[in-house]
Amino acid sequence: MRSVATERLLLRPFAESDLDDLHDLHRRPDVTRYLLWEARTREETRMALTAKLGQTELAAEGDNLAIAAELRSTGRLIGDFTLEWLSAELGRAEIGFVLNPDHAGRGYATEAGREVLRLAFETHGLHRVIGQCNGANLASQRLMERLGMRREAYFVQGEMLKGERADLAVYAMLATEWARG
Repeated sequence: MRSVATERLLLRPFAESDLDDLHDLHRRPDVTRYLLWEARTREETRMALTAKLGQTELAAEGDNLAIAAELRSTGRLIGDFTLEWLSAELGRAEIGFVLNPDHAGRGYATEAGREVLRLAFETHGLHRVIGQCNGANLASQRLMERLGMRREAYFVQGEMLKGERADLAVYAMLATEWARG
């Protein structure tokens, strides 16, 4: 992935120097409460970062593109975005996002999310991008709606999250919908 500048952000591959900011994000229970993993130790964050360092392109089905969202004014990492290629045959990928709550409410997630969708549809020629989140995660649902994704399903107690039954909201966008803007 080549770095892409938006109005206020730099979307780029992760770097070793992101460890402190990534750990500040991954260590927070308020961030991880809706994620599949618990708040991470510094060593667990280091292992996650090591994996992200190798996730720099979508070359084949199963690849995951790890995207660091850096605030251009400070040079600090504020977000952790992903684009995972789920099916070559169907041209389907899944968007994922985690934003540091200290930077919430300023439109950064929307700005980065739009660019990730642009990469999916315009750079990689994908047909369909989905997003999934815990049904109680209203902020993520609102983000996907702001991005123009439509809710396709809501599965009541359709998932297990950290040993508890949880609802699952599923959103999607097609390339034709993206092109219509």
